[in-house]
Amino acid sequence: MSHNSDLSLAVVVLAAGAGTRMKSSLPKVLHQIGGRALVAHVLATAGALGPVETVVVVRHERELVGAAVVDAAPFARVVDQDEIPGTGRAVQVAVEALGAFAGDVLVLSGDVPLLEEATLTALLTAHRTTGAAATLLSATPADATGYGRVIRDDAGDVLRIVEQKDASAQEAAVAEINAGVYVFRVDALRAQLPAIGTDNAQGEMYLTDVVALLCAQRERVQALPAPDAAAALGVNDRVQLGEAARVLNARTVRRWQLAGVTVLDPATTWIDVTATLAEDVTLLPGTQILRASTVGVDAVIGPDTSLVDCEVGERATVRRTDATLAVIGADATVGPFAYLRPGTYLAEHGKIGTFVETKNATIGAGSKVPHLSYIGDTTIGSGVNLGAGAITANYDDITKHRTVIGDQVHSGSHNVFVAPVRIGDGAKTGAGAVIRKDVPAGALALSVAPQRNIEGWVEQNRPGTAAADVAGHARSAQKAGDESQGQEG
Repeated sequence: MSHNSDLSLAVVVLAAGAGTRMKSSLPKVLHQIGGRALVAHVLATAGALGPVETVVVVRHERELVGAAVVDAAPFARVVDQDEIPGTGRAVQVAVEALGAFAGDVLVLSGDVPLLEEATLTALLTAHRTTGAAATLLSATPADATGYGRVIRDDAGDVLRIVEQKDASAQEAAVAEINAGVYVFRVDALRAQLPAIGTDNAQGEMYLTDVVALLCAQRERVQALPAPDAAAALGVNDRVQLGEAARVLNARTVRRWQLAGVTVLDPATTWIDVTATLAEDVTLLPGTQILRASTVGVDAVIGPDTSLVDCEVGERATVRRTDATLAVIGADATVGPFAYLRPGTYLAEHGKIGTFVETKNATIGAGSKVPHLSYIGDTTIGSGVNLGAGAITANYDDITKHRTVIGDQVHSGSHNVFVAPVRIGDGAKTGAGAVIRKDVPAGALALSVAPQRNIEGWVEQNRPGTAAADVAGHARSAQKAGDESQGQEG
């Protein structure tokens, strides 16, 4: 039985470090994988355990980290670590913030994003069922360099944790390392924290010293090996960040595959943990479904497509496309080689085709912008077909203006719509038209200038060029042909 009659849980997340090995102006815990900051992953997992208190300890770039914590977990309290260094001091200020809390304290690191709820639940269960004063998570990685070693006695009980820089050669040879995740009875933790010193190679207050102090008091301390050593380790540099991203993505892809999503090439498919996919979605190689994107039933995405905060409807097809903050309706088609910027809304059965860029544009049901076009700050009705090379000229170098195109409008190729301009329902525009004025419903808009040919211009103005040479030969041949026909006549 546990020493605690109160089985409530408080979570303490350590996020005070600078993370100098990242070589970045961004605090380490704010680097992202899978669409979330490292500390946000930790907070999401901790929140699933149902703690009554969550305290995040910050110091380096306190404002940035604190804002990210509140955004990810509004229920969390942010407390400041002072200039006394070390994890022991961080936990000390967190426990002070907990006040009269009675229960268990789970200590997590803000740079360990891959720990899963099941692992932490098992850690809590082992701690409570054995009545331990402290239970720590251990791991046996392929390379233990840099990690604190778990030192056990002959019976297998934990005696202490020795940091790498303080370890003897015999201790450094131990393969089992401390993963930096602990559960403490809060009364046992409170009793030992004041006794932590800074007599070590780093001159810091080590939280690991609590383990030795508890053992000296004959309190029970145990270590539970993590089922996946890689998931228990922190992110300390860009190499480890990339590896953590890969592991997390593999988990995420597998989860969606088991939920009914076809992923043809998991190695080249990236799905953020914040994205949502329906059954029978197909993701082709080179696809990225990022941030809060959602994809509807039977949609096909890819290959080579990136969706950021996009909504894709049922049965839509999106190929070789870069889209951000766009809505793509049911049965619509996009791409290949389309660029959808924020504010794009493509209604059901619509089409945005090859080499088309859209921005702040609403394209109605069944309407098509097939190819080689720029559509910005535009509202397009239903059943519209824009010819190749359509451009809505929305900017006069001072202000953006809007183009409004009604229902069932068909435009010729290479049209420029100079905003602000309105095209009425059912209107037509001729090839090459530059539309500067509103077009009434049902009207045909043309901008026609007589074609004028200046004979011999190339030979006179570009003498000696290849063009002049072939033009001269062609003119001579044409003249000879005309003379021959004249003689025959």
